[in-house]
Amino acid sequence: MRTINAEVIGVGTELLLGQIANTNAQWISQQLAVLGIHVYHHSVVGDNLERCSQTFQTAHNRSNLVIVTGGLGPTEDDMTRDAAQSIFGQKLVTDEESMERIEHFYVKNNQPMSPNNRKQALVFEHADVLQNLEGMAPGMIVQHESTAWVFLPGVPSEMKFLMNQHVLPFLKDRFQLEAEIASEMLRFIGIGESQLEHDLADIIQSQTNPTIAPLASEGEVGLRLTAKAASSEEAKRLIETAKTRILAVAGEYYYGSDNITIEEKVLKMLQDRGWSIASAESLTGGRFMDRLVSIPGASSVCNGAIVAYSAEVKERVLEVPKFLLKKYGTVSEECASCMVLNVQSMLESDVAVSFTGVAGPDAVEGHEAGTVYIGLQLKDQQPIIRKFHFTGRREQIRNRAVKKALEMIFHQLKK
Repeated sequence: MRTINAEVIGVGTELLLGQIANTNAQWISQQLAVLGIHVYHHSVVGDNLERCSQTFQTAHNRSNLVIVTGGLGPTEDDMTRDAAQSIFGQKLVTDEESMERIEHFYVKNNQPMSPNNRKQALVFEHADVLQNLEGMAPGMIVQHESTAWVFLPGVPSEMKFLMNQHVLPFLKDRFQLEAEIASEMLRFIGIGESQLEHDLADIIQSQTNPTIAPLASEGEVGLRLTAKAASSEEAKRLIETAKTRILAVAGEYYYGSDNITIEEKVLKMLQDRGWSIASAESLTGGRFMDRLVSIPGASSVCNGAIVAYSAEVKERVLEVPKFLLKKYGTVSEECASCMVLNVQSMLESDVAVSFTGVAGPDAVEGHEAGTVYIGLQLKDQQPIIRKFHFTGRREQIRNRAVKKALEMIFHQLKK
C-alpha cells in the first residue's frame, strides 16, 4: 500500500470568524483514521479567491489526498470551484441529474428558483460526480496528476452522506487499502486524562497494534483503539485483547464504548433496576433533566424536575425552611441536602439529584463563581453532598455540574 499524505480543507469565512465550528474536519479525520489513512494537515480558508487558490496549490504540492468541504453553494462567495479550476484547468459543466433534482425541489415547494441556483449543479468535466441525495450541490472526486481531490458540501449531514456512500468506498479502492481496520472508542469518567495515561503507561508505550490514542473531552476521557489485520475477525480480536488489558487496570472508570453517552449509560442502569429519578435544579435550570429526557425511553425513568432558581421558590415550592436559608444560605451543603431530600419525596422517585451554586460571573453570598453543591439521594440511603469549584464561563460551569452529577450517579449505581 502506498503512503498516503491526506489533508482536509474547510472553505468559509464563517469558520475563520468562529461563527460555526469546523466539526467537518474532525469527523473526516476520524473516518480516515479508521481506514488507516493519516491526516497531516487541517486548513481553513475564507471566501477569497486568491487565498483559496493559494491554499489549494499548497495542498496539491504536499498531499496526495485532499478533501475540501464548503464553498459549493449558489452565491458569489462560494468559490471553491473557481479556486480549484486554476489547478485543474478543467471546464465546469452542468451535471444534468443534479440540476433536475434542484429544479424539482423548487417546484415541489412552490418556490421560484433564482438563476444563481444553477451554479450548484456545476462540476468539473472529468470529475466523478457524487449525487447529493441529502441536499442540492453534488460532491466531486477529481484525480489530477498524483493527487486525488474530493469536494463536498459544507453542511455536515450532506458531507457525511457523501463520505459514507461514495468517498470511503472510493478511498479503499483508490489506495488499495487491503488491510482490515477495526476501531473502538473506550469511554471513561471519574479519572483525568493525565492520570489515565499514567496508569496505562506500560500498555500504551508497548502497544503497536492496536494503537492507543487518548482523547480528552468535557468531564471524561476516551481511548481510541485502532487495529490492522488481514481479516476483520483478527483485527477485532486484537482490539478485544488490548481492551481486556486496559480494563484490568482502569475498568472501574469505564462506562461504555463508541457512541454511547454517560447520560445514556445512567438511564440504562436506572432502567435495569426499575428505578426512577427526579431533580431539583437551581443553577442548572433544568439542564440535567433535559439531558436525560432527550433520550428515547426516558419516560420509564424520569419522574420530573423542579427548577427552583430563586430563594423564594426554594422555600415555597421545594419547602426548604426559611431559617435554613437564612442561616446557611442558598449556596450551601445544607440547602443542597434539603433540596434533594424534598424533591425525592415530592416526586416519589428512587433517585434524586440537586444543584445549587454560582454560575457567575459575579459572586453570590460570598461564594465565587464556580462554587457548586450537588446532592445525590439513592432510595433511603444517607444523602451524598459534594462541593465543587468549577472553572470556565457561565455555560461551562453549568454543563460541568451536569456532567459531574451523571458521574456521581454512575459510580454509585455500579457499586
